[in-house]
Amino acid sequence: MIDHQTLGEAKQVCPTTTQRLVREGALLVDVRERTEVASLAFDVPAIVNIPLFEMEQRWGELPKDRELVLVCESGERSLKATYYLQFQGFTRVSNMEGGLLKWMRKGFAVIGQRYEAPAATATSSCCGGEAAEPVSAASTFCGSTAPAASSTGCCAPSPTKE
Repeated sequence: MIDHQTLGEAKQVCPTTTQRLVREGALLVDVRERTEVASLAFDVPAIVNIPLFEMEQRWGELPKDRELVLVCESGERSLKATYYLQFQGFTRVSNMEGGLLKWMRKGFAVIGQRYEAPAATATSSCCGGEAAEPVSAASTFCGSTAPAASSTGCCAPSPTKE
């Protein structure tokens, strides 16, 4: 018998918050294919590459006692991996919205040949475009329920749809 559990919404963070989390000890988990990583990679000290198609076999390699931020090119594959890890019992896991494309648009460091990231067709208010509001110390960051530090430079979360 399969035990189905109800998963909550995946925690979403923006590239700016991801930078802060990595400085505080989070591990970036890049779920892109090895060939993608070989040509262009996130330039952070704590990163591991587990392609999405290998996640089912390799999730046990990841620490459950450390904050994990899952990343990919656009945030879609990493969102799937985030839900998968939540299903496996991980509680300290989040998805970086917008992926490497948004990371590069923010001007953050990469290893390899940087390319022009296309502009998003729809802008989220989380670290999004010009309409975004700066985060205050009392607000939340990028859709999470944890308080944001005003120095993150991140934007206010998008309103939730119910």
